[in-house]
Amino acid sequence: MTKRECRENAFILLFEASLRDDTPEELYRIAEELEEPALNDRVKALVEGVLAHAEEIDGIIASYSKTRAVSRIARVDLILLRMAIYELLYCPKVPVNVAVSEAIGISEKYAYQEDTAFINGVLGAYSRSLPPRTQENA
Repeated sequence: MTKRECRENAFILLFEASLRDDTPEELYRIAEELEEPALNDRVKALVEGVLAHAEEIDGIIASYSKTRAVSRIARVDLILLRMAIYELLYCPKVPVNVAVSEAIGISEKYAYQEDTAFINGVLGAYSRSLPPRTQENA
């Protein structure tokens, strides 16, 4: 499974989690029964990391979203923002531009075009506040 596929599968599980009260383990069990989305340790780590840090990440989103309150951000957009910001905060080997471009790439498939621009704007503003990264392992 490619890294993009891992991110997309984590996105699907996080979207499902936003609609249900299931634990990550229950979501994984259902995914395994249905044989989709595909799971691996990278997918699970991203899902669990985003869920564990959602409140902190939402605070960051709130401070960089100038046009929408977190409660008014579309669910798809919010999940993509959370995933990218989680990677920017907690995955130092992921280059900033990779985390941002991966979120944008997935948003082009699942979000409205104007929402992709919104996601890009929030992530761009946040990423400019970060110190530069030198690692090249996304």
